[in-house]
Order: sequence, then structure tokens, then C-alpha cells
Amino acid sequence: MPVISVPTDFNEEELFVDLRPVVGHSLYLKCEGFNFAGSIKVKAALEMVKAAERDGILTPGSVLVESSSGNLGVALSMIAASRGYRFLCVTDSRCNPQTRRLMEALGSEVHVITEPATDGGFLGARISYVRALCASDDRYVWLDQYTNSGNWRAHYRTTAPAIARQFPQLDVLFVGVGTSGTLMGCARWFWEHRRGVRIVAVDSEGSVSFGGAPGRRMIPGLGMSVTPPLLDESWVDDLVRVEEADTVRACRRLARRGFLFGGSTGTVVSGASDWLARNGSDDLTAVAIAPDLGERYLDSVYRDGWVSDLYGADVLEGTTGGLPMVSRSA
Repeated sequence: MPVISVPTDFNEEELFVDLRPVVGHSLYLKCEGFNFAGSIKVKAALEMVKAAERDGILTPGSVLVESSSGNLGVALSMIAASRGYRFLCVTDSRCNPQTRRLMEALGSEVHVITEPATDGGFLGARISYVRALCASDDRYVWLDQYTNSGNWRAHYRTTAPAIARQFPQLDVLFVGVGTSGTLMGCARWFWEHRRGVRIVAVDSEGSVSFGGAPGRRMIPGLGMSVTPPLLDESWVDDLVRVEEADTVRACRRLARRGFLFGGSTGTVVSGASDWLARNGSDDLTAVAIAPDLGERYLDSVYRDGWVSDLYGADVLEGTTGGLPMVSRSA
């Protein structure tokens, strides 16, 4: 029985779900939401905070500030509370209300950007606000998840080795792309230690991470309105783009099997299912990473009115009654 004194001392690393009964393909889902921050972002947050402390950048009088669509903000809120720092999260209007309330419950301040920047969208506006704040008061410390090497190093050190331990014969790994920290950390580790593993990035339609025109994105988590500074496409073997309507379908069909996951997980599962339908076989060992759980999406992805207003009522079809998820490519 684990006994802990600080919340970061607990993080379930070894839990995987066999999704074959749901998606119809051999696919294992690494569940990263079973920690006190509720998402994979706790790893990057702790890595970046510890590095800033070691470097003398973060001191007892500092105020942490970060731009986040939600999950990193919650992770930093938890860490700030446990380590005695103040924290200001700069988010935007797409952030789930539950996520904002959770950060505030942990003692953090939340500033919501309501208007996107002409160049860079909501992310550009959030970063501009953070930069202006830091320039106005040197107590503010911006970890900058978008350029901080601790973001990908956390997953190089923890996530990738944990997957390799459980699946020594892994063939393909599916990783969602936001800041690209998880993707780059895992890709680097497997390149160095298991070079035969195929790395497939999963991105949201409307994201410009891998080029293309920006589009509307209403589900926070994956996707970027600017090219992620950490991203190096040479480490990536393939790319799958997922429409948000398909993210919703995947989430809700998983929920009908008793698995309540977040929007990022729905995107990754949908993309992985499609890729396997086109390229896979029963001989492949495939793993996808589930960044978070679904409680923070109850007023969005799991609310019928929100879904039908944004994507149309037809998106709700086939997501009730425990029906299995059938790949659109099947």
C-alpha cells in the first residue's frame, strides 16, 4: 500500500487497456490520468519546476505563470500548492469550466483570454499576455512549456521506458500532438533504444503543427495554432489528422463501454483506429497514449446539446447502447 506525503509521489505508470473489443483492432491504451493532477501533464510540469529550482530561477518569492489550455495548468496548480508557490494560469475561453474551477480550488489564479490574436490565434494571445506580465514584474517565472526541454525530457525519462517494459515487441506507438513534448520524448527514446518502433503522430484537424491552414478547434488539449518549437518532424514516421466530430464519437463510444476519457484520448484512439484499419494486421503490437480522463469534459464532449450545436445531431448516432466503435475505413 503506497503512503505519500506530497501529491506528486503517486502516479500510476503501468495501467493499459486492451481496446480490441471497442475498436476492432489490436490496440493497447496507456492510461496516464491516474494521478492527483488527472493527466500526463504532471510529468512535464514536475520536470520543469524542479529544473527551475535547481537553476535558481524559481525561488520562494517567485510567482509561477504559464499558458495552458487546461491540463498543464491543473498540474502546475497542484505542484504550486504542494511546494508553496503562487501560480497564475493564462488560458482561453475554450478551457473547460470544470478545469478552471479545479485550478482555483487548488489556490491558483486563472486569467481567461477571450479574443484570439490576429496572428497566432488564442495561443498567440495567451503568450503575448504572459510575456507582458513577466516584463512588468520580475517575480513572475514563466516555465514556457512550448520551448522548455524539460517537457520532452520527462517523457524520455518515464513514459517511453514504461511502455517498452510492458511491450518489448512493440511495433507502433500513437502519440497525440500538442506542444509535442510527449511525442518528442517518446520518439527520441525509441529511436535510441528500440529503433524499429514506428512513431505515429495524431493531430487535430485545424491544427497547424504539421502545416496547413488553421481551422476551428473547440476541444482543448491537442493541436496548435503555431508550429510547436519543440517539434522535429524527422523523428516522426507518420501523421494522422482527426476531425473533432470523430474525437467526440470515439470518446462517447468508449464511454458506452465504461471508459470515460478526455478529448485528447478520443482523438488519439480515433486516429490510431483509422491508421490500423489502413495499415495494421493482427501481427502488429500497437500502443496509444491516453493523456487524461473524461470528467472535465462532461459539459462539452459528453453533453448532447453542446455536441449537436457544434457538430450536428448525426455525431450522436451510434454512441448509445454500448455499440462497438467501427472504424470509418473498415
